[in-house]
Amino acid sequence: MRDENLSTQPWRQQEPLFISGEGGYHTYRIPALVVSVQGTLLAFAEGRKDGRGDAGEIDLILRRSFDNGKSWSATQVVVSEAGMTCGNPCPVVERESGTIWLPFCKNLAEGGETLICEGKAPRSVWITYSTDDGQTWAEPREITEAVKKPEWTWYATGPCHGIQLRGGRLVVPCDHIVGVHFDRGRDPYHSHVIYSDDRGATWQLGGKVEVGTNECAVAQLEDGSLYMNCRNYVGGKRRAVARSQDQGQTFGQFQWDETLIEPVCQASLERMPAGQLLFANPASRRRERLTVRLSPDGGHTWPVARVLHRGPAAYSDLAALPDSAICCLYERGDDHPYETLTLARFNLSWLTDEGEK
Repeated sequence: MRDENLSTQPWRQQEPLFISGEGGYHTYRIPALVVSVQGTLLAFAEGRKDGRGDAGEIDLILRRSFDNGKSWSATQVVVSEAGMTCGNPCPVVERESGTIWLPFCKNLAEGGETLICEGKAPRSVWITYSTDDGQTWAEPREITEAVKKPEWTWYATGPCHGIQLRGGRLVVPCDHIVGVHFDRGRDPYHSHVIYSDDRGATWQLGGKVEVGTNECAVAQLEDGSLYMNCRNYVGGKRRAVARSQDQGQTFGQFQWDETLIEPVCQASLERMPAGQLLFANPASRRRERLTVRLSPDGGHTWPVARVLHRGPAAYSDLAALPDSAICCLYERGDDHPYETLTLARFNLSWLTDEGEK
């Protein structure tokens, strides 16, 4: 590998950060990355105790790096509750105070998504926070009543990271299902956002996206508008896109992006300091071929793409680091995507290097 200190030369590193079966957890899934005001890189995940699936006892866990992802602290448990699924981490940093907010969701370990969508089990929304760079976390408090409508059954924060707008608003991407038939196969899915205008003290609902959208990621563009990129159950296995001109109060300009094919899976988004957008997803009709793309024009075109892993892969999150490196934490394996959460570190030169494609 090239010397990463030569920032103009292409370089890339990859290493497993969480290995399923180790550390007391059957499977690690659902990565989320965020960089604190102090420059600490925080890597969140779900530690699934009972199996690979979305139900069962699940903890929210964390590892931290103080050197831009080169080395990592031991795993710490952020949220754990007996008999409960605690998942869908979506951290967001409030720049003025340095507080790291962590919205997440809870349900009964034996009351998974199907029962929730049938109206037979609850799904609630919670938040915790850290004021010491992730070392300790406040007792979680419930915010369901403020951000979830009574007719919604399923609800998910993230999973990925939220953003703070230039004016100070905190925006967290989410999704929900409306209980019409109380059947997860027929009820309408929507992406939406929640936001806080008082630096995380209180939260409320923002705009939603067209039907068929699901897990999503959001970024603020140079002109102040918001770009939302959504997992999509309609439109032929391609990503859905919407935009907001009012800081997430409403979303319009809905379209399907023909370039961004997907197997119907979560994806991640990050805005670079110079304004370009990064996007990562399994760029295939199956959960494989984890690919990072770069857009110079606010997500209208994606002329740059590099594959991080050609084999099985699924969820991911992206972070732009203070030393100009880029990180992608993603689900990766040889036989199936959920064998590890692997951290890829690379620079912009590697991403744009035509000679190595």
